[in-house]
Amino acid sequence: MASSAVNSAIEKLANLQLNELSTSSSPNLQKNLSILSPEQIELGKMLLELGQGHLFEHWPDPGVEDDDKKAFLAQVSILNSSYPGGLSSYIKTARELLADSKAGKNPFDGFTPSVPSGEVLTCGDDNFIQYEDIGVKQVQNAAFVLVAGGLGERLGYRGIKLALPMETTTGTCFLQHYIESILSLSETSIKQAQGECRRDAPLVIMTSDDTHERTLQLLESNSYFGMKPTQVKLLKQEKVACLADNDARLAIDPDNKYRIQTKPHGHGDVHALLYSSGLLKEWKDNGLRWVLFFQDTNGLLFKAIPAALGVSATKEYHVNSLAVPRKAKEAIGGITKLTHTDGREMVINVEYNQLDPLLRATGHPDGDVNCETGYSPYPGNINQLILELGPYIDELSKTGGAIKEFVNPKYKDSTKTEFKSSTRLECMMQDYPKTLSPSARVGFTVTETWLAYAPVKNNPEDAAKVPKGNPYHSATSGEMAIYRANSMILKKAGVEVDDPVTQVFNGQEVEVWSRIVWKPKWAVTFSDVKSKVTGNNSVSQKSTLVIKGRDIFIEDLSLDGALIVDSVDDAEVKVGGSVCNNGWTVESIDKDSSDLPEEVRIRGFKIIKTEQVQQLFSEPGKFSLKP
Repeated sequence: MASSAVNSAIEKLANLQLNELSTSSSPNLQKNLSILSPEQIELGKMLLELGQGHLFEHWPDPGVEDDDKKAFLAQVSILNSSYPGGLSSYIKTARELLADSKAGKNPFDGFTPSVPSGEVLTCGDDNFIQYEDIGVKQVQNAAFVLVAGGLGERLGYRGIKLALPMETTTGTCFLQHYIESILSLSETSIKQAQGECRRDAPLVIMTSDDTHERTLQLLESNSYFGMKPTQVKLLKQEKVACLADNDARLAIDPDNKYRIQTKPHGHGDVHALLYSSGLLKEWKDNGLRWVLFFQDTNGLLFKAIPAALGVSATKEYHVNSLAVPRKAKEAIGGITKLTHTDGREMVINVEYNQLDPLLRATGHPDGDVNCETGYSPYPGNINQLILELGPYIDELSKTGGAIKEFVNPKYKDSTKTEFKSSTRLECMMQDYPKTLSPSARVGFTVTETWLAYAPVKNNPEDAAKVPKGNPYHSATSGEMAIYRANSMILKKAGVEVDDPVTQVFNGQEVEVWSRIVWKPKWAVTFSDVKSKVTGNNSVSQKSTLVIKGRDIFIEDLSLDGALIVDSVDDAEVKVGGSVCNNGWTVESIDKDSSDLPEEVRIRGFKIIKTEQVQQLFSEPGKFSLKP
């Protein structure tokens, strides 16, 4: 017994000497070894080996601020464990990328761009309807991933973006609309599959420190908007360490010398989070085949998802990027095939300010120009991806979910020796295909912008400065785009919808269409709409039409005013006849008026509900509404 005690004492002494030796480059860390655990000492040694001795320069003697020193190493432990390959991998990549940035190295050197293969769809034609039909059948084999790490501050809204009303006619927030869309698509998919086992579509929401608690609160206070709590998983992304200089020395937080400054790593983290969560394997074991990625404030995207999923299934794409037509040089990334002189190939998003010079440098003297369609042959990337699960897991098992990163330092001057402020490595979800082999089937699906893309990301001041003819991408334009899309869909289904009027709100000139809104349970595909609209129907520009029930059929309706119809699932309602009233009006407001809530001010208008016909059918049965 005594000898083992002696041995362990000798071992302790030997370890202490070893640790003292290996921390000799940092006397401050060395004199604090006695207060640290073996794990903390290892983290300290790792930082020294990575050239991060400056982090200990201000450490006082043991007994002073010891808790702060331990908290610092606890933070280091999180930064180390939450990044694929740990901090050593992060710092190694940072040094390489910072050196390339300083040297002005072009990431596209050696690559030649060409137009990738993909499918261009037109809403409402036979081809579109066929793809939608195939896509809906596939929904029961799909998982949905919502990337929602950002706050609405850039919009002039202090809440999380998912809580923002998508439109103010019904006040439905983005998260509610997304969940109801997934539930309705699943319901339709299961009906079509007849007799196959019923599965609840999984929804993963990637949050951040900024949004996690509030996202959970939004779900819990609204009973998950109809989903089972077990269907929804929140995965929180951690931030990454900031870099102070070209040597990738980690930046100390200006407000706390015992903290490394951190910033978000970007939505590319979603791949590593999904991989490490074990969910992908679970989904595969449950027979799922597709993973759909989407972003937090595009109220139109579910109108394009069924058809795009149909394209994925038909063409057996491993990666399918949803896209919209883009004008040459428009400020949106273009989906491009790149072929390297060494034989590498990839189909990825190339930012618009890189695409034009790349084309000019590779034998296209005019750069990015419109082709005979009136649009650039390189479609606009909208950051919605459909991945086939099997190949996705195979790829992530090689990369651990790490995505090719980039760094974007803001230099003080042309010598590029000092930064204006600290930088960090960033990664983007849509850069996933960069590591794929040339045999991977990577394509795109283009649908019209009016149908699929109206993101809400700019505040009123920035939107008002957008050059005329370019999209505002504000809360104002986002809401108006929903009315436009629904009006256009009804027009394609044979309804006579008046032309819009042009109005200016918050300095933005927008088309104001009839305020037509329906719940996803009424229609999730164009075929759904067509099957529920018959006869001669007309809707005037001043009208509001809200359809909330599943089995509501519009037949020979003439609407000039506001009509709101709701029904329980077992009620079948025929709506027709002539509805004429003073309706609901869209009234301009002052965005600086502090007595209005932020979500109204950022639109520049509010809806005045003057007069309406409103009917709820709360009993099962067959009914008719003919005012």
